[in-house]
Amino acid sequence: MDIESLPRLRAPDSTLSLLREGYDFVSRRCDRLGTDGFRTRLMLRPVTCLRGPEAARAFYVPGRLTRRGAMPAQVLALLQDKGSVQALDGVEHLNRRALFLDLMSQERLDLARRLLREEWRATARTWSGREVTLSREIGPILTRTALRWCGIDPVDNAPGQREEELSAMVRGAAKIGPGHWRARALRRRSEAWAREQIRAARAGAPPPGTPLAALAYHRDPDGLALPRDVAAVELLNLLRPIVAVGRFIAFSAHAMATEPEARTSLTADEAALRAWGDEVRRLYPFFPLIGGRVQKPFSHAGHRFDRDDWVLLDLHGTNRHPAAWPKPERFDPSRHLAAAPVEGGFVPQGGGPMREGHRCPGEMLTQALLSEATALLHEAQFETPPQDLSIPRRTIPPWPASGMRLRL
Repeated sequence: MDIESLPRLRAPDSTLSLLREGYDFVSRRCDRLGTDGFRTRLMLRPVTCLRGPEAARAFYVPGRLTRRGAMPAQVLALLQDKGSVQALDGVEHLNRRALFLDLMSQERLDLARRLLREEWRATARTWSGREVTLSREIGPILTRTALRWCGIDPVDNAPGQREEELSAMVRGAAKIGPGHWRARALRRRSEAWAREQIRAARAGAPPPGTPLAALAYHRDPDGLALPRDVAAVELLNLLRPIVAVGRFIAFSAHAMATEPEARTSLTADEAALRAWGDEVRRLYPFFPLIGGRVQKPFSHAGHRFDRDDWVLLDLHGTNRHPAAWPKPERFDPSRHLAAAPVEGGFVPQGGGPMREGHRCPGEMLTQALLSEATALLHEAQFETPPQDLSIPRRTIPPWPASGMRLRL
């Protein structure tokens, strides 16, 4: 049986439907067709859309798919760029990936949490007795945290400009038109700044053991230093995701406001904080899809995928798939304490093996920062004034509609 057995949508192209429906595009059609995969066209290119734990296991077999040419150019330009770790394959990918994973030691994860707590508390002194909007407050906090964690002094590096640039990259990745082009312009400014950081680090003595030093002195498989442009791109690939964690932090506050029963059971215990954060990452929308192009032909559920076939995996739909999660729409952190998730069923930042595959190498850092922020929110005992707490389904990635307003 070949790929022709997968249902094909009647529409000649689904690009507008994807833009209109956002996170619900794949799952809505899978539910209607009674399948976990279908064929269509996006931007006039043939594509196969898949969801579910079985599809994720097939998608994340190391070496099976490449990320090259698998995501729209506008997304790549803002979120990764050419030469970055996620755009590599083979020995180059393993070498660069090891650099990132070496930065995820427990010592450095603990440092990230301490820095976040310091920056949060310094800002929170201005919050007392007034209402704050978390979507506006969290970006500057995380930007200063990210700069310090990488070994860069915020005082000397215009943290307001850095926050504007890094936030625009996240906000503009799925946009078209003026919003996207403004983000591209801000990215160019940010890359120029990052190149100067790498140049200065190589000319001087960056703090040892920091990500900045690691990037400045890293050697590729041939023993050569990274080109300055590439090292700068990878520096942004450390800073930007830390700022992007702000969405998850806002969603954590949203869950506390809308899930009072779960909130009463939340404690400062590390396992409870981790489980809460994992449930936030499972249930709330972040980036909806990940793309791959087939390098090694394979069969999945009786269907043949040939070389260069374009495949999209529905991350958001897989995280809510009933084959992996009983009552998947329910917010229940305890499910992460009871047992390990079904393999391939928990993919908020990708799946597969961490060292050999394309799973986000910063996932542990996300978990650490989200646990710390959840603890800080829990300590604050905030109240939620009347507001629109809906989550937009077309904005990628979204904030809660009112920005998550809190009264402390």
